[in-house]
Amino acid sequence: MRDELQNVISGKSKVRHGTNIQAIIRYLRTSEKSSTLDKSDKRFKREETTRLKTYIDNHGFWFEEIDLNNYVSEGAEQKVYLKDNASVLKLNDAIYYLSWEDYFISLLLHNYFFPDTAYHLLGFFENENVVYAAVEQPFVKADQVTNLAFVEQFMNANGFQKIRNNDYFNPNLEIILEDLHDENVLTAEGILYFIDTVFYYPAVYNVSK
Repeated sequence: MRDELQNVISGKSKVRHGTNIQAIIRYLRTSEKSSTLDKSDKRFKREETTRLKTYIDNHGFWFEEIDLNNYVSEGAEQKVYLKDNASVLKLNDAIYYLSWEDYFISLLLHNYFFPDTAYHLLGFFENENVVYAAVEQPFVKADQVTNLAFVEQFMNANGFQKIRNNDYFNPNLEIILEDLHDENVLTAEGILYFIDTVFYYPAVYNVSK
């Protein structure tokens, strides 16, 4: 499976709604070769954002179709808007990640593991000099509170071990999946739906956090 994940990230294998994300990752990796900064340097992400905006400009990938009156909620990492009865729109500035590339990899991993709630990258939105990825996701209406013991059982069955709070680690795949609390994993008709995930891959730099 590790090879399969690498193929998804590199764009050699298809994943739901993955084409645009894979193309951006390829562009960032190619353009990154001219940078002398390490990813842990805060200037790296600023420089990367500049390169990302060049890509967005060149490909006409700005997304302006956002009705701010449909605001639903927000957390530290994203703002959520109701798009229609079937989907929501999320604006994410990748604040949880050292780089935009890491954020896009997280999207691909989510779409690979949880295709029923796959993110569809619609484009990018800029407000007050902050760039946001605009992603659409199916709307899930929960009908009961999620039992976190069931979440842990599900994750264990798929090779993930709980490492702290609601964070999990898959040692074979070197993946961390964080914040699987009952607001990020919803239950509808007895089925778990993962709607807000934070993947880190490879997870080496984050395991000891």
